[in-house]
Amino acid sequence: MNDTIADMLTRIQNAIMRMKENVNVPNTKINAEILKVLKQEEMIEDFSQKDNDLEVILKYDGNEPVITKLQKVSKLGQRIYIRHGEIKPVMNGRGISVISTSQGVMSGAMAKSKSLGGELICQIW
Repeated sequence: MNDTIADMLTRIQNAIMRMKENVNVPNTKINAEILKVLKQEEMIEDFSQKDNDLEVILKYDGNEPVITKLQKVSKLGQRIYIRHGEIKPVMNGRGISVISTSQGVMSGAMAKSKSLGGELICQIW
């Protein structure tokens, strides 16, 4: 498996479509950092390390999932970098973008407030 981020996003998307309570994703540093951002933004309940995987507990609002779509922007063959002035709200503020900056992985709003740019990893709404 080459792209663990895309694999994680796909597993979460598939679990949401099946209304699962939790899902296991590959345990890598970048995946853990992305999940920390999702937890801070209250898009998932929690995550924890379980054996060689990370167990993600998904969040639902009644019968509706909080996350409806996960989209990988920067790919292995084409990295997408943006400046802090180019960071736009996702779905008019209803979603988040995840950016890898020089100070770590953070949401687009946090990166914009700190005047940091970086690699646009994914957008989630």
